[in-house]
Amino acid sequence: MNSATAIVIVAAGEGSRLGYGMPKAYVPLAGVPLFLRAFDSVAAASTELSVVVVAPADLVGRTRAMIDRSGRGSAVVVAGGESRHASVRLGLDAIPSSADVVLVHDAARALTPGSLMDRVVDAVRASGNGVVPGLPIADTIKRTADRVVIETVDRSLLTAVQTPQGFPRDALISAYESVTDEHTDDTAVFAAAGGTVEVVAGEPLAFKVTTADDLARAESLLAGDAEQRVGTGIDAHAFGDGPLRLAGLDWPGERGLSGHSDGDAVAHAICDALLSAAGLGDIGARFGTADPRYAGASGEVFVTATIGLLAEAGFVPVNVSVQIVGNSPRFSPRRAEAQAVLSAWVGAPVTVSATTTDGLGFTGRGEGIAAVATALIRSGSPRNSRDHTP
Repeated sequence: MNSATAIVIVAAGEGSRLGYGMPKAYVPLAGVPLFLRAFDSVAAASTELSVVVVAPADLVGRTRAMIDRSGRGSAVVVAGGESRHASVRLGLDAIPSSADVVLVHDAARALTPGSLMDRVVDAVRASGNGVVPGLPIADTIKRTADRVVIETVDRSLLTAVQTPQGFPRDALISAYESVTDEHTDDTAVFAAAGGTVEVVAGEPLAFKVTTADDLARAESLLAGDAEQRVGTGIDAHAFGDGPLRLAGLDWPGERGLSGHSDGDAVAHAICDALLSAAGLGDIGARFGTADPRYAGASGEVFVTATIGLLAEAGFVPVNVSVQIVGNSPRFSPRRAEAQAVLSAWVGAPVTVSATTTDGLGFTGRGEGIAAVATALIRSGSPRNSRDHTP
């Protein structure tokens, strides 16, 4: 696309406060990563937009593939820098020469209406200034020091700003070239270079997904009147020969689990929970041991196939919780790593915990491992949600 307006979607931040063990822009929201949700906003805008995505350096190639598979349009993907300031500069370098207005948008504002993008573009073209959407402050604001209130701030003078923020292209590039200090948003850089910034009405839906509560709020808004279902899955495997594969990870030095496939009890319990929720039977009926295609297959094979079955039935995962029951391996040091892998497979947040049975039963005697999973799914058919995960 070579339009007169470009948008830089900033998706290179770590987002550690969200706690999903992956860059925030790639955390699934109802099966679709946050940064791909921004493409829905672009599509909903009346303004034709050339898209540049600024991605983590190690995810550039994967990000291009995710965009291509999504069917949501095209984009130039560039690697981000050491800071947000550096990342935006790299994104600006990639916008087409035909663009005279540029928007800078935070990928974490995943539900931003397309009409807000149009509003910002129109205001930039009308004024020639920088433009930021904003909302009035509803709460009383206090200025404090060391937990002591110093004064009450006049909230009528304050605005909570959002993205996308819009600018004349040349003026914004000049501002980023002349201002080297870090600022929290692009209008601050623009103003520091002497530019004028105007405020237009923002949108409540353009809130930023920063915490797990924000993600849950966004999930709820997307779900609307969609049907939601819950399913439970349990799987157990005895210890056997070979290496251990559990929760999508290899565990060097640990005893492996016996089974027709790789014996990943966590992956299998997830499949059973998802299939149960959708009323699609269980893993044994769908991927039986008599089928030679699944001999030695990894957990990813089963989870991917299960997500495909859900999509065919009109369902998408919302989240999955799994508990491992066993004496070994020691799971907590690799919890974040396992959750990131499993979340990528499922296309929705997966949380994993581990416990023992205080010596009771076959797990307590060290004879094997069990896993119990609970899955929440909802009706809906996101485009190739499994293919969107990093």
